[in-house]
Amino acid sequence: MMEEMFDVVDQEDRVLFQSPRSVVHANHWLHRAVHIFVFNSRGELLVHRRSATKDEAPLKCTSSASGHLSAGEDYATAAVRELEEELGLKATVEFLGIFPAAGAMTSFEHSGLYRAVTDEPPTFDPGEILSGDFYSLAEIEAMLTRDPEDFTHCFRSLFRWYTERFSHSNIL
Repeated sequence: MMEEMFDVVDQEDRVLFQSPRSVVHANHWLHRAVHIFVFNSRGELLVHRRSATKDEAPLKCTSSASGHLSAGEDYATAAVRELEEELGLKATVEFLGIFPAAGAMTSFEHSGLYRAVTDEPPTFDPGEILSGDFYSLAEIEAMLTRDPEDFTHCFRSLFRWYTERFSHSNIL
């Protein structure tokens, strides 16, 4: 299997060159990722626990779906692809923002955040996801307060941003 190729980008998210995933990660070069927050119609957010075989943040809780952009891929295309690959879901994704890379705290990634709403049950990719469930935002806040280290750094930042901007009555 051929190794994934990533766009290496600068601080302003401009493409500099392409390089294999392992080289990008080993050198801590800036690159791109997407995160999708999947809500059900009750306003609950799907959070998943990463599989034990993940090379970064194994067994940590994170966004409903997330992943790297392939070289030449745009954020929206990657969001739709990751939603289907990781959760087996096809849903409309809404762009919420791009968050600049901030070193190790963001895994050296510029992160595009998207939101989707569906009541279709997810089918977890076992190579990516150990388990997952829907929680109210208040339940996730409580979980983060109890054990913030159980969550990826990036999820903590994205979740904080999301809850600061969207009232609980206007989640969807």
